[in-house]
Amino acid sequence: MGLFDAFVNDKSNLWPGHTLETMDEFETILKASFSIPQLIFKHSTRCNISHIVKNDFISNYGFSSDDFGLWHLDLLAHRTVSNTIAQHLGVVHQSPQLIVIKNGKALKSASHENIRDVLLSKFLN
Repeated sequence: MGLFDAFVNDKSNLWPGHTLETMDEFETILKASFSIPQLIFKHSTRCNISHIVKNDFISNYGFSSDDFGLWHLDLLAHRTVSNTIAQHLGVVHQSPQLIVIKNGKALKSASHENIRDVLLSKFLN
């Protein structure tokens, strides 16, 4: 294993939420967004920048499951789900991408380094 592999596969940066793989799970997210805001982080497993942004997001994420529903979507493994989400929510597909959903609608979408600038606390109930 090389140095870069150790960074990309750092176990301290495990995803702190759920994995999104199906449209049924997306429907669950939409329904849950009427109770608490939901976050979808779309990630490309083949993109080094996406890995860096994802690890940065995880390192700086300080909310609990009472604050947000947090979902991770591997868009290469689940491209159809990713495309359907983008179309349903009216957001342009990007990777990496963070989508904030509340009351069944996308309130915010950010990609790349702009993900860090999203002030999540303003979306709390």
